[in-house]
Parts: sequence; C-alpha cells; structure tokens
Amino acid sequence: MITKVLLTLGGITFLSFLYSKWLNAKMRTIRAPEDVSEPPEGAEHHEQGLRSRLLREGDSDASPGPRDIVIVHYTGWTTDGEMFDSSVARGEPATFPLDKVIKGWTLGLQLMVVNEQRRFWIPAELAYGDSRSVHGPAGMLVFDVELLAVRRLDDPFFHSAPEGGGGDGGEGSGESLESD
Repeated sequence: MITKVLLTLGGITFLSFLYSKWLNAKMRTIRAPEDVSEPPEGAEHHEQGLRSRLLREGDSDASPGPRDIVIVHYTGWTTDGEMFDSSVARGEPATFPLDKVIKGWTLGLQLMVVNEQRRFWIPAELAYGDSRSVHGPAGMLVFDVELLAVRRLDDPFFHSAPEGGGGDGGEGSGESLESD
C-alpha cells in the first residue's frame, strides 16, 4: 500500500516537473533591457538598496500598501540578461498579496500608482539571497513592473487602470516593458 502511494506521488511529481518544463519552453523570451547588468546613474535610490527607474507615469492616485493585493504585469531577469519569469510572456497578469512576495517587491510596488511602469534593481538581500533556491535565482534581480490594479483589504472597491489604459508595453514585440 505504501509503495503504491509513493509510486503515485512520485509519478505526480514527475508529471508536474514535465508540465512545468513544457510551460517554460512554450513561454516566449522577452529581451533584457540594456541596463540589466547594473542600475544606471539616473536610477532612483530607495531604502535598503532598492533602485528604480520610472518607465511610464501612472494616471491614478491609487497606490498599494504593504498588505494590499496587486495585479501586475512583470518580467524578471538576472543581471546577465536571462529572463526567469514573466506574466507578459504568459499573456496573463499576475495577482499577489504584497506581503507574500520578495521584500524588494513589497517596498518597490508601494512607490507606484496604478498604470505606472517601473524598472527595479533588487539586491539579493531583498530578493532570494545569494544562493539559487527553489523560489528564484540568486543575486540582484531586475524587474519591469506595470501596476494594473490595487485591491485594499479594507476597501470593497477595486482600483484599476482606466478602460483602454495599461497595456503590456511590448506584448508580441519581443521588447521589454519600456515605453517609447
């Protein structure tokens, strides 16, 4: 009985592994921005070593707090230009509780307003650390993030980009989220 359960669980794990590899192979790669290796001189300095650069101004006053839920489009790269994750490439925005993501995201997204796009350089200590883990790559990470909506835990209304606003800043073009 135990052997059958272990074989079944092992088979499910293996199938999950194959499915994730298939999904990653199907996901298109988005070219890394030119400044992925290090923050440019004009990048803003924020607390705890977080750096950012505004790519597109937002058109709202809705900004998330540390416990809010955010809906975003994002692409993440390592500093050598390898894309490791992207909601843009998957073609579907991601929803995250802001207190359940890496600290660099928690700090950075609170600087944004709805419909804003920003590039973040997140040091290892605000990301996944200096050693590669099951959660993500090691070292400084670079993210292009577009804040599409904020949902406050204490607010029954949903704050989002105006109709026709937003966009993916490169969907289908193989470009990063940077606007022209």
